[in-house]
Amino acid sequence: MTSSPTPGITAIPTRERWLALGLLAAVLLVAYLLLLHPWWTVPMLDLQTRIDGLQERDARARATLAQAPEIRKRLASVREEAARIPGFMREASTELATASLIQRLETAVQEASPKNRSCAIQTRSPMTEPRKERFARAVVQVRLRCGTPELAMVLHSLESGSPRLFVDNLNATAQRFYFTPDQAPSSGGLDVSFDLYGYVAPTAGGPADARR
Repeated sequence: MTSSPTPGITAIPTRERWLALGLLAAVLLVAYLLLLHPWWTVPMLDLQTRIDGLQERDARARATLAQAPEIRKRLASVREEAARIPGFMREASTELATASLIQRLETAVQEASPKNRSCAIQTRSPMTEPRKERFARAVVQVRLRCGTPELAMVLHSLESGSPRLFVDNLNATAQRFYFTPDQAPSSGGLDVSFDLYGYVAPTAGGPADARR
């Protein structure tokens, strides 16, 4: 017996069936690109990127925290080493360090010339440091009238002591006569001006630490 098509149902050719499936797929793709991708896929991708970034930051933070004990140990070691090398002035502020500079200067002059017979301080003026450096400096502008040997002793005392001090902008003018504090004239000698400065130790959390 030969089967006959069911009444009311028309057979769909294979080619038209595949064409219909292709059109359906195209419609679904367009709908995805217009509706689902910008409103769902893109935000989800952005969210995943942010999550990955936060996880990476969290991992770096955890790694840094894990190194904290070793960092504290190394910092303490560096501070102990710095304390054994008196490069910084011990005063807590530039003002106190400036006062210490003046005291060091007066002591050096007094030791080089007791009662200021051969060397005397004419002026000693604190100077505001205009330059921005890693470590703060205390600076005093100094003018002396000294004999040559006494001047050499003063400079050696200032630059070889502890903490370390520095002399800059040194100018010396020879003079035939100069007057000592008791107004007695003395032959020879120098009229000397220079900047005396030292570095102030940085405090925890101060500008020097912030640049590290």
